[in-house]
Amino acid sequence: MNHPVELRRMPSWLVVAVAILSILAGAGAGPAHKQTFTGEVGDAMCGNKHMEGAPAECTRACVSKGSKFALVVDDKVYILNTANQTILSTLNDQAGKKVSVTGTLNGDTIEVSSVAAK
Repeated sequence: MNHPVELRRMPSWLVVAVAILSILAGAGAGPAHKQTFTGEVGDAMCGNKHMEGAPAECTRACVSKGSKFALVVDDKVYILNTANQTILSTLNDQAGKKVSVTGTLNGDTIEVSSVAAK
């Protein structure tokens, strides 16, 4: 029987197979790139359908109750994720207004790196 020889070859074959699969799996996965989006600052709960008055007031009220800031681009609502206090302050100041947000898109969430008034 040749089983012992085949078993000795199996680990190197397995190593090569795992290496190839790892390379193939990572081929499409590169570092995420930053993009710039332009829209209105809102909140994740209301999106573009504000329920508590004017858009700015509603956005601030909802964020103070735990909702996240969001960027409304036409009918699409992107949740804005950041812990940067300067960015959060800018979003608060620009609530209900048009801004450009630069960041990395992950699904419906933008990891925000900067915000600029339009």
